[in-house]
Parts: sequence; structure tokens; C-alpha cells
Amino acid sequence: MSVHRAALAAFALDAFLVTVFAAIGRATHEGDPFGPSGSGLAHTAWPFLISLVAAWLIVVAWRRPAALVRTGVPVWAITVTGGMLLRAVSGQGTAVAFIIVATVTLLAFLVGWRTIAAGIGAVRSRRAPARSR
Repeated sequence: MSVHRAALAAFALDAFLVTVFAAIGRATHEGDPFGPSGSGLAHTAWPFLISLVAAWLIVVAWRRPAALVRTGVPVWAITVTGGMLLRAVSGQGTAVAFIIVATVTLLAFLVGWRTIAAGIGAVRSRRAPARSR
């Protein structure tokens, strides 16, 4: 996979996971992730998606999209912080319990897939020399 395609795939995965986070929250609290008008998911997800885009730009994440510490941790931190700030200024809730749940869930999602990818990469690199013998 080319570097460009890998970065695009990583961003798409991040955006998908942020949207899944919003959908889970809406389904848990509203019973319907899309709401009565169909725009509920967008209403909940947009602060975090905007913050995710900002995070990718700030971190220059496309250079090393799967990097755990260099990309994953700052993308997570900026996405959560920015998402909460945007929710606050737009009049959406930022209860302490929500901040905790969002922080932990987005950590599991945005850093989690990178942790799995790093583990798979480590296993593959250990196996590669054995195959060349």
C-alpha cells in the first residue's frame, strides 16, 4: 500500500471510529443514534470530527499515520480536547462523566488500533528473518 493510500486509510479509520463513538453515545442515551430528524449523529459527532481534522493537521499525521506515540497519542489528545471545547462553545453538554467516557473510549479507539497495528508489525518483522534462511 502506498504511503498516500495508507494515510488516507488511517484517517478514514480514525473518522469512522470517532463516528462510532458518537453513535454508541447517542444509542445509549437517546435510543436512536440518528435522532428524530436524522441529524442527531452529525450533531453529536461534528465537534470531534472537526477536532480530528485539526489534530491530523497539527501532528502532520499523514507522515506516520500508524505511529503509536508520535501520531496516535497526540491525535487522541487533540481530538478529545478540541471536541470538548467545541461542544462547550456550541452549547452541547460537557458533563464530567461524559468527558471521562469520551476520553477513555477515544483512547481505546484512536490509540487502540495503532497499538494492534504495531503488534502485528512486530510479529511480522520477527518472522521475516526466519523466512529468509
